[in-house]
Amino acid sequence: MTEPEDNRRQVLYWRLLARLFDTEEQAALESASVAVVEDIGLPSALLDPNVAVDSVVQRHPELAAEFDGLMVPEAGDGRDKAAEVRRAALVSKVLLNVFAQPPHTVTASRLSCWQSDAGWLERALGCRPGELRGGRPGGAPTGLGGTGGGGTPDLSTLLPAIGPDLGDIEADLVKRMHLREVLADPALAAKLSPSMSLIEQLLRDKDNLSGVALANAKSLIRRYVDEIAEVLRTQVEKASTGKVDRSVPPKRVFRNLDLDRTIWKNLTNWSPEEERLYVDRLYYKQTAKKTTPQRLIAVVDQSGSMVDSMVNCAVLASIFAGLPKVDVHLIAYDTQALDLTPWVHDPFETLLRTNLGGGNDGMVAMGLTQPKIAEPANTVVVWISDFYETRVEQLFESMAAIHRSGAKFIPVGSVTSAGRGSVNPWFRERFKDLGTPVISGHITKLVHELKTFLTS
Repeated sequence: MTEPEDNRRQVLYWRLLARLFDTEEQAALESASVAVVEDIGLPSALLDPNVAVDSVVQRHPELAAEFDGLMVPEAGDGRDKAAEVRRAALVSKVLLNVFAQPPHTVTASRLSCWQSDAGWLERALGCRPGELRGGRPGGAPTGLGGTGGGGTPDLSTLLPAIGPDLGDIEADLVKRMHLREVLADPALAAKLSPSMSLIEQLLRDKDNLSGVALANAKSLIRRYVDEIAEVLRTQVEKASTGKVDRSVPPKRVFRNLDLDRTIWKNLTNWSPEEERLYVDRLYYKQTAKKTTPQRLIAVVDQSGSMVDSMVNCAVLASIFAGLPKVDVHLIAYDTQALDLTPWVHDPFETLLRTNLGGGNDGMVAMGLTQPKIAEPANTVVVWISDFYETRVEQLFESMAAIHRSGAKFIPVGSVTSAGRGSVNPWFRERFKDLGTPVISGHITKLVHELKTFLTS
């Protein structure tokens, strides 16, 4: 026999499905859902897709903690069916607000509201707001709103990856908004929150903007770049120092004195009668770091499908450029190549000089890359692309030659937090045979590879 809690949960989920696939309300499901929500002590505003989650939480602040980690599976075998009904009402709220069909006209307020609701969905999955939509690197402890200090969960164990879908919805909202008009109005522009979808649109349209609109666009781009840089800089600095170089004698100064070792080595000089230790030799700690100059050459495909990689690569290059003894060069290409090295320390200026879109001809970038490899053993070449190229075999042979020269060659399919990138299978197989498999997916994989090479 079906228990009342099971019926209540089913009513809420059937109503959710009905509203997601049909804008027309089903009277019976709506009235039944209102009765369920009110009966369990929750506000009926949870059922209204026009009410933002922020608004619900502002009126009922005790619900904020319930949304955090809401969709993360709980340990244990026991089932609390009453709690499941309550969870169904809250889950329905974030899913309906994020995935229900938006109105045809998209305003800056509407986009801002959707971004906020998407942030609550990401928090419900145990992630940082913005993390699943691409661009912002994840993997760090959450620590937001009660989600705890653990790392981001493995979303593959929860449900199919929804990050790219969230990114697609956001991109569609941005495209349907009259962005130039919004940027020209400081009050409307202030309502925009920087995101990868918005930054992509701004970079594509920057040459058509001027005056106040251009200034607001630059402000949004810089804000987003700074957000990315803050997270990436923390990841890089965790292991940015080199190994201790024991070939360099330690400086014989008091702050480097190794007191424990000095006492241990001189214990044979202990005088029991005098209760005094006579020290023949002082020992000092090794502090010199081995800092062989390393050259990092980052080559990034700036075609339309790689915009998130372009943003992340520009920021990452600037961070490594700030490390001692690291010589960073940055090249962007489509059917033409551009050496962005003079601006590598400023990712904002770098991005303003990019030209998103066009085809792929990696050989034009190779022409700028090869002359930069002066000392192969101290050089790493990172090539970021989907590798759907014009001159396929010629490009691969040039890449293989870099690998055989002794330089470290790292092919990268994407450097996003949740990108839906694809890599040319022809290249993928040949890189694997070459012993340099393609890195794809999370940007922390690339950070790890670079830190290992540059600090070894």
